[in-house]
Amino acid sequence: MTPSELGAAVRAAVVAAVDAGELAVAPPAEVAVERPRVKEHGDYATSIALQLAKPAGRPPREVAELLAARLREVDGIDAVEVAGPGFLNLRLAQASLGAVAVQVLAAGEAYGTNDSAAGQRVNLEFVSANPTGPIHIGGVRWAAVGDALGRLLEASGAEVAREYYVNDAGNQFDLFAASMLARATGRKLPEGGYQGDYVADYAARIVAERPDVSELPEEQALAVFRERGLPLVIDEIRASLSSFGVEFEVWFSEQSLELSGAREQALKTLRAQGHVYDQDGAVWLRTSDFGDDKDRVLVKSDGASTYFLSDAAYYLDKRGRGFDHCLYMLGADHHGYVGRLKAIAACAGDDPATTIDVRIGQLVNVVKDGQVLRQSKRLGQYTSLDDLVSLVGVDAARYLLARSSVDSTLDLDIEQATRQSSDNPVFYVQYAATRAASVLRNAADMGIAEPDPASVDLSLLAHPRENELLLALAEFPAVVATAAELREPHRVARYLEEKVAKSAQRFWDDCQVLPKGDEEVAPTTAPRLLLWRATRTVLENGLRLLGVNAPERM
Repeated sequence: MTPSELGAAVRAAVVAAVDAGELAVAPPAEVAVERPRVKEHGDYATSIALQLAKPAGRPPREVAELLAARLREVDGIDAVEVAGPGFLNLRLAQASLGAVAVQVLAAGEAYGTNDSAAGQRVNLEFVSANPTGPIHIGGVRWAAVGDALGRLLEASGAEVAREYYVNDAGNQFDLFAASMLARATGRKLPEGGYQGDYVADYAARIVAERPDVSELPEEQALAVFRERGLPLVIDEIRASLSSFGVEFEVWFSEQSLELSGAREQALKTLRAQGHVYDQDGAVWLRTSDFGDDKDRVLVKSDGASTYFLSDAAYYLDKRGRGFDHCLYMLGADHHGYVGRLKAIAACAGDDPATTIDVRIGQLVNVVKDGQVLRQSKRLGQYTSLDDLVSLVGVDAARYLLARSSVDSTLDLDIEQATRQSSDNPVFYVQYAATRAASVLRNAADMGIAEPDPASVDLSLLAHPRENELLLALAEFPAVVATAAELREPHRVARYLEEKVAKSAQRFWDDCQVLPKGDEEVAPTTAPRLLLWRATRTVLENGLRLLGVNAPERM
């Protein structure tokens, strides 16, 4: 019995009590059950009696006793205790707990999927690094986290479009083009120009295509470097991300907002909503009415459009493409965008609480030999995506970048990431998956057939370590749903480490599976092999959500 099934059983008990006239309350839509911190309190606990007591006009313990009496009659529940002010502590029957392994194997790759986000069309924009060179470590974090979040949302039933916003119309790309021109002609770099060796490489490739470029007037030469440089950078970014296991369905050009007239249309739409006004020759959006710290300029007094108008046009374009939820994943220097983007949604007549979600990620420090590596893309001193993969590999990079909340700065230690020991989190989880595969492989080598779940006596899975592991496996669907809802992929990684891999290690230590020497095959061999197979499935599914492999051998 999984937590969701147990929650449904508790809700059914509430409904039955209401129908019998024992409780005068509106049954809740769902009932949450949780693993208690103290094992002696049972397998699961719920506070539903405390929640219903006030509307029912009854003491909490009295409500709890009513529900406990009904729950004791439910197949799969072994015992129900009323504790404290009215908590219900639930213990599952052994066969019911063992059935979790069968449920995992029956679902296979689908175990953990749910419909908590069913019907949602989500535009997920992440990475979106300026096209001024290779992706550096900050963008790499969003590549790992953003892609994992997309997988989680899809596993929860949402339709997800991954989108990369190409900032090809801003001053930064103009400066990049000027930097390439300077490197091609031997001129002095413009103030604040890009200094990395990669700039000279791009410049040389463009000169090879257009040998006459250095002879053109400066504006024409700059136009060539802008036109030819952009696809060079984007192609390399796309290739690096693809090798990292990240693919985007949409590469959206900022320039297209101008060429398509989207900015002008956005201005008309916002003006029609009544939130645009003219002052001092400029055009403003009254975002302060919706929580922004000040109103924002859409068109400056000289007639030039602002980045803010592009932001508004981009949001409206997403909504026009049929996305009911726009999820932005931005860097640490974009805190000010949260209020602005939500204000845009409100000014457009949308409910920001439902149509827009802005997540801000903190910095990543790459630590090598005990020293934090300096990061400056403009100075050409940074750790790129390709650099990181060459140092630690795709699996380690993706896992370690996704296992911590993006709300906090992350120190990524190269030495730890490559260490093959239990203090390396990705090695610890992958080793658990490898051990499960090894047990199953060894059983086959010994001529022990893979057990048929329908014929296995699940009540034999009675050891405390077996129960601990089964309870951990049962949590997986709820972990996936919660991680998707809260936009926190690190919850999956921590669950794999702290619940599944740790419980699997204890199971390995205390529960012999295969016979040794001349021993006969034990009655517990088949159910324990089944449990190892289920453990392997959950580890595979969880790692897949993070874009990480579950190797058969290490």
